[in-house]
Amino acid sequence: MSNGFETLAIHAGQEADPLTGAVVPPIYATSTYKQDGVGGLRNGYEYSRSANPTRTALEEALAAVEGGARGLAFASGLAAEDTVLRTVCRPNDHVIIPNDAYGGTYRLFAKVNERWGLRYDPVPLGSLDAVAAAMTQKTKIVWVETPTNPLLGIADIAGLAELAHDNDALLVVDNTFASPYLQRPLELGADIVVHSTTKYVGGHSDVVGGALIARSKELGDELAYHQNAMGAVAGPFDAWLTLRGLKTLGVRMDRHCDNAERVVDLLLSHPKVTQVLYPGLAEHPGHEVAAKQMKRFGGMVSFRVAGGEEAAVEVCNRAELFTLGESLGGVESLIEHPGRMTHASAAGSPLEVPADLVRLSVGIETVDDLLADLTKALG
Repeated sequence: MSNGFETLAIHAGQEADPLTGAVVPPIYATSTYKQDGVGGLRNGYEYSRSANPTRTALEEALAAVEGGARGLAFASGLAAEDTVLRTVCRPNDHVIIPNDAYGGTYRLFAKVNERWGLRYDPVPLGSLDAVAAAMTQKTKIVWVETPTNPLLGIADIAGLAELAHDNDALLVVDNTFASPYLQRPLELGADIVVHSTTKYVGGHSDVVGGALIARSKELGDELAYHQNAMGAVAGPFDAWLTLRGLKTLGVRMDRHCDNAERVVDLLLSHPKVTQVLYPGLAEHPGHEVAAKQMKRFGGMVSFRVAGGEEAAVEVCNRAELFTLGESLGGVESLIEHPGRMTHASAAGSPLEVPADLVRLSVGIETVDDLLADLTKALG
């Protein structure tokens, strides 16, 4: 099979149904399977928590587009993250996390896994020296977002992989913001890729899901054991919707990037915008690294406004075509105030975000309409 991204996204794990010739994998809405005698599994299927053919198709496609040995689909991105941590770590182990990360990820570390005995330190991952200084003999994982949520910071995946491996730790990369179309962490040395497939992979704001893709078969099998033991798997209909979204990821991401670049140009010239955060800008501190490890710079844009928190909230409230809502990565444009919405759980922590920050998920609508809406919202 061709190694082209779009070809893999459309065909990997999705051969025509042998019974009917259907070109789209069926939704196997079944909990159990007739066995060929006691202990005689038919094609490896016994119970849909352990495996389901629709989910298998998605998992094989995800592994193909990320260039991994094994893919696993979960009920949510946080279910996938929790499975990584409980597979790799034990009580009293240590994880390095970004000092800018998704609020739900921070909550998982600070409010759930810390009680279980897992220690963590937020570190500016753009600095390899800072990461090296934070490593301990108990460090099992360096956890990376690049670009980060919501400040769009950039981390050097290859450099962090080398540093992690020199210290007998794994590098886990949350690739949600970039998507496998724009960035392939496993090829840069990462051990595990995490996705909230709710976002760009699904792409239509109609399904919640998560994924893990492992670089090695051995690690993939260990994660799969815990996926089955812990049970937070993607259902067949969710897997089918996510697989449908994955097929068009390439063409959608090109439009997301095109529109985001036009939005950035508008924001740079607007008098009420004090700072634009986008890795495609030459002045962005991570621009050179992003240009090296990303195909393009993505559809996420953050900016800060004059007038502080209340002004930022008003911009969010005045927008119309940009829908006020959490999440990201869908075909429709979204706007939010991270401090009061997606990152409220990080308030008062080292991951607290600026109060005057607005985050955009730039959709694939007609770009002139998006620019007009933003101009109106900014006032």
